[in-house]
Amino acid sequence: MTTPHDYDSIPGTYVYDAERGRVGYALNMFCMSLNKAQNRESFRTDAPAYLDTFPLTPEQRRTVLERDWLGMLKVGGNIYYTIKIAFCDGLTFQDVAGMMSGVSKEAYAKMMLAGGRSPEGNRYKDSSAAENEHG
Repeated sequence: MTTPHDYDSIPGTYVYDAERGRVGYALNMFCMSLNKAQNRESFRTDAPAYLDTFPLTPEQRRTVLERDWLGMLKVGGNIYYTIKIAFCDGLTFQDVAGMMSGVSKEAYAKMMLAGGRSPEGNRYKDSSAAENEHG
């Protein structure tokens, strides 16, 4: 991602914008292919061979094979597409959200039911972005 945005300064934020969409197009099209049962079976049977049929970058390929959920978002994946890999693996959105948050799915559910994460310390990587928000 080359064009800086205000939201680049928010820790852990990977906004799916037009630029990220262009970068992640092949990854997201692979994910969409998992809508078909025959493709899910091919992927489960031989994931590396199935991935060879898509023009993924080496990093995109790595994130899929390692199930690096946050990594997929960093390399252009859209959560609504990448979650199809999780469903193919028998995981739920809550399972993946917990993994992405570094907690169990039960701890993630408890955190969300209690109102989610505190925004304190999670708003900006640097103070200049915070100053721009509060002007």
